[in-house]
Amino acid sequence: MAKPTDPDARRRQFLQALGVAGTASLAGCSVSTGGGDGNGDGDSGDGGTGDGGTGDGGTGDGGTGTDGGSGSQMASAANGWGWNIAARALQDAAETYNEEADAEVTVEELGGDAWEQRFQTAVTSGSGAPDFSVVQNYDVTNYASIDGLTDLTSRIEEAGITEDIVEGKWQTVSYEDSYYAIPWDIGPTGVFYKRDRYEEAGIDPESLTTWDAFIEAGSQLPDDVAMINLPTQDMAQLWRMLIRQRGGQAFTDDGAVAVGSEDSVAVAQLMMDMQDAGITTRIETWSGGWFTAFAEGTLASVATAAWMDGTLRAELPDTSGNWGVYKLPAFEEGGTRASNRGGSNMAIPSQIDDDAVVNRAYDYCLWAMTTPEAQNRMLEDYGLFPSLTTAYEADIYDQEQEFYGGQPVFGLFAEVAQEIEPYNYTTDTPEVQDAIETELGNMLDGDKSPQRAMEDAAETVADRTDREVA
Repeated sequence: MAKPTDPDARRRQFLQALGVAGTASLAGCSVSTGGGDGNGDGDSGDGGTGDGGTGDGGTGDGGTGTDGGSGSQMASAANGWGWNIAARALQDAAETYNEEADAEVTVEELGGDAWEQRFQTAVTSGSGAPDFSVVQNYDVTNYASIDGLTDLTSRIEEAGITEDIVEGKWQTVSYEDSYYAIPWDIGPTGVFYKRDRYEEAGIDPESLTTWDAFIEAGSQLPDDVAMINLPTQDMAQLWRMLIRQRGGQAFTDDGAVAVGSEDSVAVAQLMMDMQDAGITTRIETWSGGWFTAFAEGTLASVATAAWMDGTLRAELPDTSGNWGVYKLPAFEEGGTRASNRGGSNMAIPSQIDDDAVVNRAYDYCLWAMTTPEAQNRMLEDYGLFPSLTTAYEADIYDQEQEFYGGQPVFGLFAEVAQEIEPYNYTTDTPEVQDAIETELGNMLDGDKSPQRAMEDAAETVADRTDREVA
């Protein structure tokens, strides 16, 4: 799960300071063994988990008695970093792993901003990095592009796990045809809604199969209740979720800027249509007012990812039983209703040059990420949705959830997870986010049409990255 603050601007400054070329080929973000997905939305929360049972090719029995994917021995200890609930989930997993493997794996919990600053400093300075760390989707490309992460390709291929991870996730851990992290959690999407508000307005969520139907239904709500939020400082994340739903991209396969594409304009137009219909509000995401709007029912629904489950349970326990979830409405009848928002992975900094430590770090990460019992413990305890498809066979995905009025929501998200369209990340992704955020704001303020806003965003990205406009 992504962190509550959006680090795109800091990340762009970081790359510019390093002198990383902004014209890196898009081809460097794809791999031959799988499609892409994952989303590294700088959007919310935390991400990553672990605990466990049995491993898969290379992890042996529950991660014990292996050599971490090489012929070298494993160190007895390894230390990792994570943020917030990601770290807590990994700490829980480490307790089980240590008992089974007779190891001493530890995980240090950092706040989201603290992790960002410390990890960036350690990687760029060449010293002080942890033996392993949680890394968000978009950061894999950034750090791999400056040789900051260990190439795990041969180890992952030896483990034989490529078929066990949702196809759309592999692209987020790839750079120049190599894997630089083990996939962890993903953010399959849906619309979380307040049951009482929908019922009072006569809105049937099963009928909301298109965004047009969603907008029409929103007009049935009282004037003081918004159907959806178009949050300030978070519009770029919403844009990316929706353009992924359409199968669109920010760049073409040959690296041209596609931000002004038909798909992008359609997403911007949808946001404009929602605002024009009077069904929106504009509350800063993760603010006190945002949570209050859900608690009081002045905001009826939110289109986001599965990890919102953990946030709602933790922050709004008194609303238990009054929530439901349905798939994203399609742009047209029969169209895809799946996308992704957020996600993280497990990586090993390249400065860790002790093979025995690398082996131990890798062995733990592989065990935690590919053990169904471990991943499902993370889902139950922390709301972190696994990209490991073998985890979806557990009973939890069919169980009725009291918080959602008895709806088996995990099964719905498992369906969505396997339908997610791929999305390409480059070192220029932060430039896209920055330009989109600015221009969507201009559009919603009434200064530009959807098409002009997206065309201007494309020109901005092209100017900053020396790319051509598609």
